[in-house]
Amino acid sequence: MTNQDYSGGRRSAGDIEILWRIVRLALRHRRRVSVAVVATLFAVGLQLMVPRLLGDAIDGALLTLDDAALDVAAARDTLWITAALLLAVSVARGAFTLAHNYAGETIGHFVGYQLRLDFYAKLQELNFTFHDRVHTGDLVTRGLLDIEGVRMFFNMGVLRSLLLIVLVVVGASLMLSTDLVLGLLSLSFVPFVAWQSATVRLRLRGLWLRLQETLGVLGRIMDENLSGIRVVRAFGAERHEMGKYDETALEALGVSRQRIAARSSATSLMTLAFFISMGLVLWIGGLRVLSGDMTVGTLTEFLTFMTILQQPIRQIGMVVNSFARASTCGGRLFSVLDITPEIADAPDAKPLDIGEGVVRFEDVTFAYDEGSAPVLDHVSFEVRRGKTLGIVGPPGSGKSTIAQLLPRHYEAISGQITIDGQDIRDVTAESLREAVCVVAQDPYLFTSSIENNIAYGDPWADEPEIRDAAGAAQIGSFIDTLPEAYETLVGERGVSLSGGQKQRVAIARAALLEPAILVLDDSTAAIDAGTERRIQQALQSRATDRATIIVSHRLSALKHADEILFIEAGRIVERGTHVSLLAENGKYAALYRLQTSGAEEPSAVPEVAE
Repeated sequence: MTNQDYSGGRRSAGDIEILWRIVRLALRHRRRVSVAVVATLFAVGLQLMVPRLLGDAIDGALLTLDDAALDVAAARDTLWITAALLLAVSVARGAFTLAHNYAGETIGHFVGYQLRLDFYAKLQELNFTFHDRVHTGDLVTRGLLDIEGVRMFFNMGVLRSLLLIVLVVVGASLMLSTDLVLGLLSLSFVPFVAWQSATVRLRLRGLWLRLQETLGVLGRIMDENLSGIRVVRAFGAERHEMGKYDETALEALGVSRQRIAARSSATSLMTLAFFISMGLVLWIGGLRVLSGDMTVGTLTEFLTFMTILQQPIRQIGMVVNSFARASTCGGRLFSVLDITPEIADAPDAKPLDIGEGVVRFEDVTFAYDEGSAPVLDHVSFEVRRGKTLGIVGPPGSGKSTIAQLLPRHYEAISGQITIDGQDIRDVTAESLREAVCVVAQDPYLFTSSIENNIAYGDPWADEPEIRDAAGAAQIGSFIDTLPEAYETLVGERGVSLSGGQKQRVAIARAALLEPAILVLDDSTAAIDAGTERRIQQALQSRATDRATIIVSHRLSALKHADEILFIEAGRIVERGTHVSLLAENGKYAALYRLQTSGAEEPSAVPEVAE
């Protein structure tokens, strides 16, 4: 496993790099970005026309009242024109604001759509070592909440920042050119707001990260509880599980309250600064109006500009929160997306070419964690088409590891695994896994019909093929007794079926594919001996065109094997046929006597039940 950090979401990349990466995702939609930016600029420009129009209208109305000689009808027409112009500007501003919001939201949803696909594809691509270490609940949180935080950034962060910057810069230029003192007073609250936003940003970012981590823990608790709901009910542990969930939920609530308090206090202080500035403008400007140095319309322009600026300024907290949330969520999300899978196709990888179907492990060594004791230690064996290899040994001896190394779910530390002389590291993973099919002891069934579960590896299989595979797995007669037969819906993870029935459905799934290499990893542990024997006979009749590897703790499943390996502590300590191993009177023979006589296990023979 690489040294990249994916457990907590903290990245070495800075916030600016993360935010720029999100912006680049949005820039893929250049037309929509252009529409959003242009609409934003037009909306701001039209909004800045409103103060001047109002000021001119007020000055015109007051001039009409003061000058009796003025043509009242002409003044009235001027006011009507000004009002109509003001209405037209407001309508146009609303239309451009609508276009700005629509385009911004659309871009965000396109970014979210692409990130969901990329994230899901990356999870499919990452090797089992990653999934062994990272909890499903945390990945679900990243794939939902973190993507949501990233997708909102362009509209809530970038476009609103553009709107605010243009509004302040252009509006400030207009106000300062009109009256320097009032212009400075109109903008006097901006430095305080900027400082307040900068300080609260750091706090919001840290709190958001804590909240995401806490929600990830909540997701893990819920996932484990729902997966193990029958165990929880069986042991009456509902109150204990509720307590665990409540404790973490209270922690998340506390972090959320801190976030709300930080954002609310910052927004309140910014609003207070705004009203203080407005009060100063009204006071100084009023004195100038009374002294005749300024018209009422000009003062109205300043007050209207500040009123227009008020709402965007009140949203600075929201904009800052968007930046903080996007940098945090983006860091957590990209920490997964940037992982380079250890197991990937070589640049010159070619499809696996099956000829004689010979599988060889040559001096293979493997450990799950770097620096830990090897699970397999210099293991070598061979099995070819039409032959069956049996593997037996105590728990933790490495039996199942062999089954996972063959389709390259994990990578051997040293040694070589070949199929017809082709190193599995030099062929494409897709072609390798088409040739190698592993049936696990605890098979996973999807919430779908039995037919779909059997045909999962070949969705285009016709009904006779599915029935034939089910018959070979000795599950066909049971399926026919169900009210909806093959259309019967199995529950989540196949919960409506027994352990043995699930195993037989999984065997049928493998039998349908007719792989070149079939690995049964203790896949009949929950099946009775009679049914197991019939499954073996059915599979044997199909085994002439493939190599078969059977991992089992039940020796009756291995008696027919052409060769049997007894593995202990990652090494092959005995090998031979069933008859020859009994003749050696070693560990295999002792285990056989134990299973056939029911006697107490000798101290020299390790426990083998998995």
